[in-house]
Amino acid sequence: MIKRFISIIALMVFSVQIIAAPSRIKDVAKVVGLSDLQVIGYGLVIGLDGTGDRNLQTARIATQSLTNMLERFGLTVSPEQLRLRNVAAVMVTANVPPFIQQGTQIDATVSSIGDATSLEGGTLLITPLTAPNGNVYSQAQGPVTVGGFSVGSGMGDRVKKNHTLVGRVVRGATMLRGRRVNYVNNNSVSLAINDPDFSTALNISDRINAYFEEAVAEPVDQATIQVQFPEAGGDINPVSFVAVLETLEVDVDAPARVVINERTGTIVVGTNVRLSAAAISHGSITIEIQQRPLISQPAPFSPQGQTAVVPDAQIQVNEEGDEDEPAVKVLEQSATVGEVATALNALGVKPRDLIGIFQALKTAGSLQAELVIM
Repeated sequence: MIKRFISIIALMVFSVQIIAAPSRIKDVAKVVGLSDLQVIGYGLVIGLDGTGDRNLQTARIATQSLTNMLERFGLTVSPEQLRLRNVAAVMVTANVPPFIQQGTQIDATVSSIGDATSLEGGTLLITPLTAPNGNVYSQAQGPVTVGGFSVGSGMGDRVKKNHTLVGRVVRGATMLRGRRVNYVNNNSVSLAINDPDFSTALNISDRINAYFEEAVAEPVDQATIQVQFPEAGGDINPVSFVAVLETLEVDVDAPARVVINERTGTIVVGTNVRLSAAAISHGSITIEIQQRPLISQPAPFSPQGQTAVVPDAQIQVNEEGDEDEPAVKVLEQSATVGEVATALNALGVKPRDLIGIFQALKTAGSLQAELVIM
């Protein structure tokens, strides 16, 4: 009984009905032109406790780089004379945000490119970080934080926590130049929707026009919205204008989608997913889904009341051994996938079984949603 309870708790939790709340524009769209700039550089991490590059071929990269650096300090050393175990060759990356000023410090990520076993306790030597256009935007240096450890006895055994070949240099990259970008074009800004959708683009455009009480926003396509500065506002500060746009709340229309990760057994079901008429028989379990329409009448003499059809879904689950029930039920109505998943969870069906069921429903044409398998 306890194992069955734990199995049920470990399964995915599906909601029968999800009510989508309005989202801010800044959470569903970005201003075009305000993206980060990626920079990269090659450097050395020193001060490792015998966990640096060891293989002759991979260590040659680090020793050659160290030899070149020592020559700048007036020391001439042959790479063949160096047998280092506390140096590792690394690649350093960082994201430069827009409008950052010279002298500002940002975080940098350090990743080993050799056969080092750990970057724990190391220090990154000064490393220029270059953009794809060849311009050097910043330089990084400082202690590397890995958030874990890797300890070995030298006899082949090793105790390891977290990944110690990638670390961070917190506020270790100093900007050598500022970065300005242009996001205003002909007194207008463009919004790029994170998940392109025609309905969402139209909702954002209508919400902006309703707020400013004039047609300032126009959806160009499913991913882009052009927003002109209001004519009645006179000279408008672009920062203030964008700040107002970002705080407006809109309704986001998400496509019906079921995402399945077969490696981890994870299933995510979207809010608009529906299941057509189907008969499900999985192992010894048979699930019957029926949906009866209920007619909702308005109150007598109500001026604004309307007759509405409200679906009433019912699920009946049978296990093998019920003599009064057939093995498979033929369904004539529809229900939500969340209701099917709830019934399966109650019986302790594992996520792996749910994956197989959803794939079979999609093949049968009953799953009214896009099935994404990762």
